[in-house]
Amino acid sequence: MNFFAELKRRNVYKVAIAYAVAGWALAQGIAQVFSVFDIPNWVVRLAVVTIIAGFPIALVIAWAFELTPEGIKRTEDVDLAARGRTKPHAWIYIVIVGALVSISLFFLGRFTASTKENDATEVVAKSIAVLPFENLSEDKANAYFAEGSRMRS
Repeated sequence: MNFFAELKRRNVYKVAIAYAVAGWALAQGIAQVFSVFDIPNWVVRLAVVTIIAGFPIALVIAWAFELTPEGIKRTEDVDLAARGRTKPHAWIYIVIVGALVSISLFFLGRFTASTKENDATEVVAKSIAVLPFENLSEDKANAYFAEGSRMRS
């Protein structure tokens, strides 16, 4: 129980939630923007893996350091009594803004992707292909099949 209280005191939960929301929003934005510029998919995958790999690093930094009015200090050096909360709910606004950005990117991708797919299927549905034929038969009576002319009566 003491470990979880220490996690809460060191703001590890807040950093985890903020990082997860911001990372997801960034991954969605990267996926949308990179596809517009025809950047290869391996670059998008590399960016997502980098975001995922940064998550434990952010948690370790949140555990070891604390943001104070005087700057970033090691958690052990911060006096618990002097630790004031000027804006206790500021992180909530960051999470809300990140969620709104990611939701808007999600819907933007949905509507732009569906428009592109519909245009492609309409062109394919209305297209026909005409291939030339060659008469490989010895029978000259069937030559009209290769020529594409009307049937003889």
